[in-house]
Amino acid sequence: MEEPITFSEDGAHKPVFSLDELRTRCANCNLRELCLPVGLSGEDMDRLDRVIRKRQRVAKGELLYRQDDPFLRLFAVRVGHFKTYQVTHDGEQQITGFQMPGEILGLDAISSGKHQCDAKALEDSEVCEIQYSELEALFVQIPALLRQFHRLMSQEITRDQSVMLLLGNMASEQRFSAFLVNLSSRYAARGYASTSLQLRMGREEIGNYLGLTIESISRLIAKFKKAGLLEVSNREVRILDMPRLREIASGSRSFDK
Repeated sequence: MEEPITFSEDGAHKPVFSLDELRTRCANCNLRELCLPVGLSGEDMDRLDRVIRKRQRVAKGELLYRQDDPFLRLFAVRVGHFKTYQVTHDGEQQITGFQMPGEILGLDAISSGKHQCDAKALEDSEVCEIQYSELEALFVQIPALLRQFHRLMSQEITRDQSVMLLLGNMASEQRFSAFLVNLSSRYAARGYASTSLQLRMGREEIGNYLGLTIESISRLIAKFKKAGLLEVSNREVRILDMPRLREIASGSRSFDK
């Protein structure tokens, strides 16, 4: 994985990528199996490269786009992590997801032509900008690209459905277990250890996403540690009993059994 972009104390960019790395093509990107270019020929990959206008750096805490901004492009996360959230009428935030390298931001804006949420960087990050109008034109020329895009859309729908389940009838222990299992599988797909998680989001953000208070998250962490399921040090989480965690997440086993 590429190292994250760093910034000096005065906020200025400290370049950690060479010019060659900044010009890395989709064909050479180590996220290509997770992003759009799966199964494309060299010629088709060249066409897709021309659609990607630039790679944009986004500092920690900076917004990539805002709710109701006009939709013009998609963003593929290349380095770093993001959170998406909606702002309610009373100014409260409701986190709708956490995105990591290889995932696409902005898919939910396609139908309405406006972004449905804010997207904020959880750490210094980088995204590839994909002009959607030009991408649509490529779908006609490259059926394999359209099939891959449909796969990404399906994954987005599945994630939305999973969130609805989390916020529905699940007990807090099941919600937290499902959250950790989901993160574990996504990190594993990117070559990270599946049982050692370096969380980019804080406890309050996790609680917001799961519909729980920060106090509830702290109690759950203590409860899971006592039960021998986790080791936790700040934002470093080590899963000690993945089979049991999966059973709790699926609802096939209660936490106390």
